Amino acid sequence: MRRSTLAAALVAATLLAVTAVGFAGGAQAATLFSDDFEDGNSTGWTTSGGTWAVAADGSQVLRQSGTSSDARARAGSASWTDYTVTARVKPTAFSGTNRFAAVLARAQSATSYYYVALRSNNTVELKRLVNGTATTLASASLTVAAGTTYTVSLQVSGSTLRSTVNGGTALTATDTTYTAGGVGVATYYAAANFDDVVVETTAAPPTTSPVTTPPVTTPPPAPTGGPIGFAALNTLGQNGTTGGAGGRTVTATNATEFLEYIDSTETLVIRVSGQIDITSKQGVRPNKTIIGVGTSGHINGGGLDFYRSYNVIVRNLLFTNAEDDAVNVGQESHHIWVDHNTFRGAVDGSVDIVRGADFVTVSWNHFDHSDKSMLISHSDGAASTDTGHLKVTIHNNFFDNSRQRHPRIRFGEPVHIFNNYFLSNELYGVASVQSAGAVVEGNYFENVPYPCFSASGYADSGPGRLVQRNNVFVGSGPCEVAGSVVEPRTYYSYSVDSPSNVPSTVRAGAGYGKV
Repeated sequence: MRRSTLAAALVAATLLAVTAVGFAGGAQAATLFSDDFEDGNSTGWTTSGGTWAVAADGSQVLRQSGTSSDARARAGSASWTDYTVTARVKPTAFSGTNRFAAVLARAQSATSYYYVALRSNNTVELKRLVNGTATTLASASLTVAAGTTYTVSLQVSGSTLRSTVNGGTALTATDTTYTAGGVGVATYYAAANFDDVVVETTAAPPTTSPVTTPPVTTPPPAPTGGPIGFAALNTLGQNGTTGGAGGRTVTATNATEFLEYIDSTETLVIRVSGQIDITSKQGVRPNKTIIGVGTSGHINGGGLDFYRSYNVIVRNLLFTNAEDDAVNVGQESHHIWVDHNTFRGAVDGSVDIVRGADFVTVSWNHFDHSDKSMLISHSDGAASTDTGHLKVTIHNNFFDNSRQRHPRIRFGEPVHIFNNYFLSNELYGVASVQSAGAVVEGNYFENVPYPCFSASGYADSGPGRLVQRNNVFVGSGPCEVAGSVVEPRTYYSYSVDSPSNVPSTVRAGAGYGKV
């Protein structure tokens, strides 16, 4: 468990994107409180109603298992004023059609506080509770399913309230009922698991009108040294992957600008500033660098699609709530580098590489509680388009409580998977099936029941080939190996860090905001 009172330690801005982009004020965030329940207890929490206990759900969580009452757990100080509370919320059962799991802020008592509720009628609501009487301040449609984990944030700053779910679906309101109070989690005739509760300070918004300043036009930092692995190779008319280098630098602050830039035939460095809401998968033409500005670059609701595209860098972005895939590299696209991004809540794949795509590197990304992280080849029937292609390098990624496909590979060879951190992957780590060939080396598998599938196939897919070496397995099953695989060194040189250092290195460096 991690707990702290207000101290000198500053928290990296990437811990909570909403803190970095939600309110003006300029102050850095400091940790007031945090608890991940890994010490096996809930010391410091006060509960009322329900049945509360610390239990295992991949990692340790605070579980409320009853569905027949209104239940709350509260922590923190009555003197806390402006802050953001964030928690991972996994509803596990609803007793009816209008039940909820919630995160609380400025809690005065068990019946008076602000809260954001995930309701079983597929809505999210920002609410106020006064002596047990609830008032809805803002609401939006949101699919809420039992068994799905949501990252829920509630920010209170002066009289302004703002909530987000998975970094998107923002709700805002103004209310002066409560100026201070602790935090909490709650259920209403529902069962739920709560984890990774973090409270950070927030500067109050300015009382005068903000000064409008022109957008920064200095170019973003160039990708130091370029990609490692297949995206770096000189082939198919490309001298590695350079993206928009040499072209104009432009800044997209809304969907109209963003879609215009990615569809342009011009060589461009496209800076993404703020949250951009798009739908479905949007095509990206060749010779582009798409890079987030600081910790503000955020693509919500849709994703990026590569159709016979090439020489594209996708970097330093938060992807949330993609209706399909967040990044789909398909239809003979090549020389694509996906680097230092965070993926949350995609309905389908976070990154899919399919239909004859080639020479791709996926590096330093954070797959944050995703379901289907990465698919290489979309179908058991795709041998004619995919055999001889799908050469992919996957290194230094954080597969963080993601369920499956890290990756699931058909036909591609070699797929090189090194120095990644696999943590509590429910179904499996790597699956090399349908004659694919994977080299898995220098990775760290922690609490992964099935690190690798190959000889036995997976689901309806037939066997593949897999070589593993120098991996660390902690609380994990064995890695299934089979056959021989073309060595990555046939194509490029590389070095592998000690796998024992991978958890700390990857935690510190993977994801957006860490370029």
